Amino acid sequence: MNPSAIRGLYVLIDTTWLAPERLVEACAAAIAGGARLIQYRDKAASPEARFERGHALFQCCRRNGALFIVNDDVDLAFSLNAHGVHIGEHDSTIAAARECLGPLAIIGASCYDSVVNAQRAADAGASYLAFGAFFPSDTKPNARHAEPFLLRKARPFGLPLVAIGGITPDNGGELIAAGANALAVSRGVLVGDIEANARRYAALFA
Repeated sequence: MNPSAIRGLYVLIDTTWLAPERLVEACAAAIAGGARLIQYRDKAASPEARFERGHALFQCCRRNGALFIVNDDVDLAFSLNAHGVHIGEHDSTIAAARECLGPLAIIGASCYDSVVNAQRAADAGASYLAFGAFFPSDTKPNARHAEPFLLRKARPFGLPLVAIGGITPDNGGELIAAGANALAVSRGVLVGDIEANARRYAALFA
């Protein structure tokens, strides 16, 4: 995985904010607006529905030149031949995900508010390190709070850094300045005019 691939707007296609029949439409609009990575996050659907929806989203990403990441589910990422998976603290280990998905897969790791977590993830072979929530988040209102200095402290690990949590076009710039290579956004892109919303975030990286 080329680390430079983890850069720019990273949109979480989350069924919290979208009806299932709108997932592919939203994915295409987000990519048209400048999203470079798409993560599929769906906690409620059956395995069969998740596979069907994930497959459709992956095909949309392939057609439009974006990377496709599955949230939490290594088996689904393997079944779809996705570009990678994002791992939280209660999910599969990075080592197990790497063994399943292979050396070229993107394996992102949630580090929350901890540089120690980031060090462990880097040592375990993560492809990128995600910190947050930096700001109050409607998607995860009880998320741990992270400060921008964590991004500066994580730079020596030499991995792309992803910021998440309540990020808007107005506050995202300070996270990029602190070292974020990518901004992960869900509601801020998915509610309203998706393509126009995405363009506002993508412009921060111009």
